[in-house]
Amino acid sequence: MVEFVSPNSVGELEENVVAINRVTKVVKGGRRLRFAALVVVGDKQGHVGFGTGKAQEVPEAIRKGVEDAKRNLITVPMVGTTIPHDIIGEWSGGKILVKPAKEGAGVAAGGSTRSVMELAGINDVTAKSLGSSTPVNVVRATFDALSKLKSADEVSKMRGVSLEHLAE
Repeated sequence: MVEFVSPNSVGELEENVVAINRVTKVVKGGRRLRFAALVVVGDKQGHVGFGTGKAQEVPEAIRKGVEDAKRNLITVPMVGTTIPHDIIGEWSGGKILVKPAKEGAGVAAGGSTRSVMELAGINDVTAKSLGSSTPVNVVRATFDALSKLKSADEVSKMRGVSLEHLAE
């Protein structure tokens, strides 16, 4: 279950520009040039969000992307420095496999996924992009995977059993 978080309840957010695309629209008078920015923000404490912004200048597109990302913050369940279990996330043509790793293993993931994991505070994880390599689709698939993650508490409540019984 996706749990959105208020930007006010989160600490200092860091931002990372994942991709900037030049977008042209052909009109009667010629070409209109704009920029689209994909931005990820996070506090490295389990809160991360992404957003897109489009404007005629790059800094303005990035600013709009950061504002959008702050509105889309989610909480990621973590076990120490990794995630609780394997998960596959999908979005459009993007598909990503995310697996927990032992402490000290680091973030073994591609560019777009790496920035999401690092800003979420996940330090030990392995991820493989299986579908589209388009940054927007990869980031959205990564967020799909992270939003599907469940902690042991959530699973025990969902099944109606105690944590000790779940561990058996």
